[in-house]
Amino acid sequence: MEVAERIRAEGARLTVAERRVATAVLDAPQLVAFGTVADLARSAQVGAASVVRLANKLGFDGYSELQQAIQGELSAQLRPAAERIHDSSNQSITAHAEAELANVRATLSAVGDTALTSLVERLADVARPVLVVSGDATAGVGRLFADQMGQLRPGVEVVQGSEVAVRRAVALADPESTAVVIDLRRYERWVLDAHAAIDERGIWSAALTDGVLSPLAQRADVTFLVTAGSIGPFDSHVGTLAVLDLITNSVADALRATAADRLGAIESAWGDAGALTDGA
Repeated sequence: MEVAERIRAEGARLTVAERRVATAVLDAPQLVAFGTVADLARSAQVGAASVVRLANKLGFDGYSELQQAIQGELSAQLRPAAERIHDSSNQSITAHAEAELANVRATLSAVGDTALTSLVERLADVARPVLVVSGDATAGVGRLFADQMGQLRPGVEVVQGSEVAVRRAVALADPESTAVVIDLRRYERWVLDAHAAIDERGIWSAALTDGVLSPLAQRADVTFLVTAGSIGPFDSHVGTLAVLDLITNSVADALRATAADRLGAIESAWGDAGALTDGA
């Protein structure tokens, strides 16, 4: 990120308050891209003047110019792979590690306590079925989430397939269900259509997506912002996996007693069948 490079270059000149703002900018760039001066100041626990001073020290003409720079960088990160593959970048292990750690830090720091509590309470209510809808790029982490959630509790369904299959699943879903919808720009049309149908049925949903202006965020009851920066042609899904792990572990904690019985039964079945081996 150009903004990150400016922060590193100016690091020694920043005051304590400005460093707190800089940390907030690096940890949650979406907050800057789509929020206000007051939002960033609140996140960094400083006054609005510190936000403006940092922007000026970084060479920007006020907060709006800093915001535009970050919006541009986030947009560039999500360009088509066919364009991004031509970019020259540092492909070292260190560069990859820094990029992925930044994704995890930014994604988890953007998780709101209220949103997490609301989603976990619903997922831990076994009377409410769970629908998992995921775009193709995030299908792997989405299916892993659904599989692990299904081991903790009953009634978990992955919604996918043809439009006929997707529309049928949504039409027959219990209106008290909880839907978890996952997709990043560029959004798959069928995911947006499925989420719209879920919303029209009055089904509560949580979105894992790239920004508050995402069409998924606009329809969701709660939103979890995912940072997907990459130094290569494809978006990273490490941040998505990190927040799904957080949700899964929180549900496991809430369902400790009943989930333990389910996990024990699964392990016994695997053991009786000799389904797993240590390679010996």
